[in-house]
Amino acid sequence: MTTESEEQRLADTITAGMIARDAFSRWLGVEVVTVRPRACTLRMRVRADMLNGFGVSHGGIVFSLADSALAFASNTHGHVTVSVDNTISYPVSVELNDELIAVAEEEAAGTRLAFYRVTVARQDGTCVALMHATVYRTPHKHHLDQSND
Repeated sequence: MTTESEEQRLADTITAGMIARDAFSRWLGVEVVTVRPRACTLRMRVRADMLNGFGVSHGGIVFSLADSALAFASNTHGHVTVSVDNTISYPVSVELNDELIAVAEEEAAGTRLAFYRVTVARQDGTCVALMHATVYRTPHKHHLDQSND
């Protein structure tokens, strides 16, 4: 039987290993705020090179932040997990220098499929994106030896 502290240690180890190998999330400037089994909160600031032709954040930037939070949250249980479907809505635009906070949490899970909700809010708490995602839990375990990372 796995204890709560062992589950947390596994979540921390997997997330650290994933972000160490994730050049794109590092380019986004994501910071892991919290991670726990089946959940993750990330933060990032919108830079000028992330704006589209209308002077607001490109939707792909917000999607990528949500997708990174989803990836970290859904992999915390130890098996390599990949996204198979997600939808996102953008109720409010995102501006230069907005600080975005993405919270990914598991809503339901079976043996192989799990369902996640990811909210992205800016610093004032306004929701700027809402993602619903389905992930597939592969039978492959994460390689936890980070000595060669």
